[in-house]
Amino acid sequence: MRTAILIVAAGRGTRAGGALPKQWQDIAGRPVARWTLEAMSGFGSLAMVIHPEDQARAEAVCVGLDVRLVHGGAERSTSVRNGLEALSGEGFDAVLIHDVARPCVPAETVQAVLDALQTAPAAAPSLAVTDALWTAEDGHVSGTRDRSGLFRAQTPQGFHFDGILAAHRAFAGVAADDVEVARAAGIEVRVTPGSERNIKITTQEDFSRASNMLRGTMDVRTGNGYDVHAFEEGDHVILCGVRIPHNRKLKGHSDADVGMHAVTDALYGALAEGDIGRHFPPSDPQWKGAASEIFLKHAVDLARTRGFGIGNVDLTLICERPKIGPHAAEMTKEMSRIMNLEPDRISIKATTSERLGFTGREEGIAAIATATLVSA
Repeated sequence: MRTAILIVAAGRGTRAGGALPKQWQDIAGRPVARWTLEAMSGFGSLAMVIHPEDQARAEAVCVGLDVRLVHGGAERSTSVRNGLEALSGEGFDAVLIHDVARPCVPAETVQAVLDALQTAPAAAPSLAVTDALWTAEDGHVSGTRDRSGLFRAQTPQGFHFDGILAAHRAFAGVAADDVEVARAAGIEVRVTPGSERNIKITTQEDFSRASNMLRGTMDVRTGNGYDVHAFEEGDHVILCGVRIPHNRKLKGHSDADVGMHAVTDALYGALAEGDIGRHFPPSDPQWKGAASEIFLKHAVDLARTRGFGIGNVDLTLICERPKIGPHAAEMTKEMSRIMNLEPDRISIKATTSERLGFTGREEGIAAIATATLVSA
């Protein structure tokens, strides 16, 4: 079946605390929404319903992923309907509707829902209630309830696309979830196995639990890169892809972008893949005068092919001149474009060597970079 994945992320998440809605808060080094998108990305075409005020933040979180963003409404059911309407007419057979606040969903939980949709019009994961149930009044137990046949609902909840779209179009009122909407339309929903890992982040305590789960599956790599290029006659330098007027230029086999070279080597180092020279030998004439963007994109693509995301990059340029500060924002923007990485994960700064050594004598520029890769 051709499947759409609809992530519901338009809520405000106030019970979780913090300055931002919970889906945009960091957990184990990444925003909650990023973890959720990556967990669901292998199962279909991604779409995410967001609050209109969160457009810029959502775009940053989605960098490197193919995600359609749709504006939601005041209620969850309205947001889901908006998402379904945006996807209608595109030939989807099925849709998985998933809460953004469930970033730890196991792949087997998702697959079980998809498998059930082969023979059922709808399916959803759940866990049987195992604790005793009480009622209470004025702070005291007032009675008990039979837990037989009770289940804790989870997501993703899966449906044949046309059926759930029609159900949402016909539904009036507020629904707790999409199973309620489906049942109101007479759609039978099959129960599939849920998972204790598939927690929904609601409170600060949930952030801690989810963080421990996500950190336990990560492979974190750190690499360093160092590069030096001497000056020669010229009228500009290229640093981090930005042309900067100067009374000298940097000498090199390629465009001599010393900053980009250091970052590229840091990525290769984290992957234990040597350096630029291994992948792009200076003895090969095809790389004469080449744009260093080629090298950096290769390192980035290699990391992602190996299953790593880039946690952050920190670059220091060491020179007396040119002054880096006035160009740092443009350099960050260009590196962000090349790497498909959020700008707030890229640090570009400069220092001098207090007139000591070859950089102090303005004979060239040195650069040192550190990159962190994270694999879930």
